[in-house]
Amino acid sequence: MTNIPLFDKPILEAEADRLFKQLATVECDPRNGTWSWERCLSIAPLTLEINALKRQKQATIMVHSYVDPEIIYGVGDHVGDSYYLSCMAQRNKSPIVIFAGVVFMAESTKLLSPQSKVYVPDIHSGCSLADSLTASQLRTLKKQYPEAATVSYVNCNADIKAESDVCVTSTNVYNIIAKLPHHEILFVPDKLMAENIRVELRRRGVDKIIHTSDGTCLVHDQFTPDLIDDARRRFPGLKVVSHPECTLEITSKSDFVGSTGAMMDYVRKSNAPYYMMLTECGLVSRLEVENPEKHFIGSCKLCPYMKLNSLEKIRNTLRDLPTEQEILVPNDILLKGVKALEKMIEMSQP
Repeated sequence: MTNIPLFDKPILEAEADRLFKQLATVECDPRNGTWSWERCLSIAPLTLEINALKRQKQATIMVHSYVDPEIIYGVGDHVGDSYYLSCMAQRNKSPIVIFAGVVFMAESTKLLSPQSKVYVPDIHSGCSLADSLTASQLRTLKKQYPEAATVSYVNCNADIKAESDVCVTSTNVYNIIAKLPHHEILFVPDKLMAENIRVELRRRGVDKIIHTSDGTCLVHDQFTPDLIDDARRRFPGLKVVSHPECTLEITSKSDFVGSTGAMMDYVRKSNAPYYMMLTECGLVSRLEVENPEKHFIGSCKLCPYMKLNSLEKIRNTLRDLPTEQEILVPNDILLKGVKALEKMIEMSQP
């Protein structure tokens, strides 16, 4: 049994001070409201215990930007979008990884860090995109488009990656597809991103035929053009920032379209009176922490799968290492799937 010391009042208050310094500017937290010092004090025992367990077990906690801010700033070691976390997984040396995100992301970490034991805080943290396509269905599509290179968006399960020529994220999708020698591309599983890829490649003068499957993200397909029109009337000078998983109706009305990391860079480098972030609410919370002088209007949507992560579940997973929450990938899928991820990282280099 792991022994975690009890924390006395000065240690708890110092941890609350650290957390409050990070979280005080978070306002777009539709589930829990604003962060007070007292609220930070209430979670301090958990963050202290998790960080102590990390040291004892030489574990790493990888965190996607969509999870709650107390996880990101309380216990996260590597925080970012799918591409960044894939790079961190490739470099990982820790024997234990807890992945606070969704299952397909933890599978990617396992593919790139097969020597590590990888766990998720909640085994039910799925993804509407990953669940939209099976390997059998992809094999049928590949027969339908035999001349096409199979390009899988990272938001898919490991068996889909194993059937792919290369994997991509929203950070690198345009450059990688442009580099491929194939004229035809079978892009799976996001049909809305496929539409945005067609538009962007056409804008760049790249001639490709894009085939796709029918998946969508249950967060990004919910936004409507009326939401943007109303916000622009109410907030003069507003910048609308969206993700390429949104519909063309949304991206065509946006001032900037990009990956999670690119959206963060855009906000950091630009100067506008207001920002409307058409993405998951966890990213908005992170932007509020890291850009406290900027103003964000409430427009984001919650991902129910990302919100299955919690400090309590992370603590319990790290403490007990339950076998039912370990990510296991069959060896044949691991060997094929990692090639698609490694090719992505290779093709992303300048």
